[in-house]
Amino acid sequence: MPVFVYKAADRRGQTIDGVMDAPDARAVVERLQKDAYYPIKVTPHGERAPLFSLGGSRVRQRDLLSLTQQLATLFEAGLPLDRALTILEELAPHPRVRAIVSDLLRSVRGGASFSEALAKHHPRPFSRLYINMVRAGEKGGVLEVALRRLAEFLEARAAFNEAVISALIYPLVITLVGAGAVVFLMTFVIPRFATIFRDLNQAIPLPTQILLAISGTLQQYWWVGMILVLGGVLAWRVWTATPEGRLSWDRAILKAPIFGGIALHVETARFARTLGTMLRSGVPVLGALAVVGDMMSNTAVGAAVSRLSDGVKRGGTIASGMQDQGMFPSLAIHMVRVGEETGRMEEMLLKVADTFETDVRVEMKRTLGLLEPTIILLMGVLVAFIVVAMLMAIFSINEVAL
Repeated sequence: MPVFVYKAADRRGQTIDGVMDAPDARAVVERLQKDAYYPIKVTPHGERAPLFSLGGSRVRQRDLLSLTQQLATLFEAGLPLDRALTILEELAPHPRVRAIVSDLLRSVRGGASFSEALAKHHPRPFSRLYINMVRAGEKGGVLEVALRRLAEFLEARAAFNEAVISALIYPLVITLVGAGAVVFLMTFVIPRFATIFRDLNQAIPLPTQILLAISGTLQQYWWVGMILVLGGVLAWRVWTATPEGRLSWDRAILKAPIFGGIALHVETARFARTLGTMLRSGVPVLGALAVVGDMMSNTAVGAAVSRLSDGVKRGGTIASGMQDQGMFPSLAIHMVRVGEETGRMEEMLLKVADTFETDVRVEMKRTLGLLEPTIILLMGVLVAFIVVAMLMAIFSINEVAL
């Protein structure tokens, strides 16, 4: 949804600046007028531009986590909503954060509920999960509890994501450094030796000929390779931008050897933590399942959750629906069934999330532990081939009788 930057005035003539997520400029004007503001200027900030940004760059999830934690703390201290938002507005470290908090405060003072104020900034930075949990907290009169559980959820998700990213950094650095070294040798070092060998006009060994041919091809036709790579990436982006293409790609990821199982466990953990947190906060099962389906990053798993939700509407259980989809791990299904039988569904779902997040960390560590020496070995073999090929050529030159 487009983002608009606006300037408006209140009844006292004071001007305000802010940002708003809306279908068009007219919707922005209508919302401002509804909140008793007089629009002065409304300009598009750019299609798909993130609301929750700093100087044009997107704010990380930890900023939303910090905002939620602070709001929960103020609520638990007994402060009313408008007072808590006023304090957060003063504490906001960045202009964009301050603009969003200011807009929330204006909406609340204008008579809107907190969930309605958050909905004006959907989907960024406030997701359907965030809004539905706040709405459930408002209806149950336990908004401070809902906010604390939201903060715990965001914190657990951030810790898990950081653990996965940290595990991937080292192999990625090794690959990039090794590839950079090989490209440097092939494009800068080898061509200089090629000139020397050409001037000597002597026969050189076959490995050296292969190496020189590859180096010459890279130097002369590197742009063809770049076009092919960029074309392939563009074609992939266009294909996965369609619902059918994205679904096919996500299914392929789940079927991929080694990493497919890890991806499924990641999605299972996300499904269990999101659903368990929402049920624990008082969100109805069907409403929670609808939100969970949208929260899945893998559309194949999201579609399975939607079908699962349809089964629950017809009177089925969550565990039987998970089993019918044939996608979720057996351990998760059994644990959810036990939770349904014992009436401890929310607690069991959070245990499922903890279990599979731990499994993902262990599997990632084991897989990357095997992948790292494999990458080093392959890079070593390539560099060794280059060195040996060049040494063979040098030795053959030294053997030539003068």
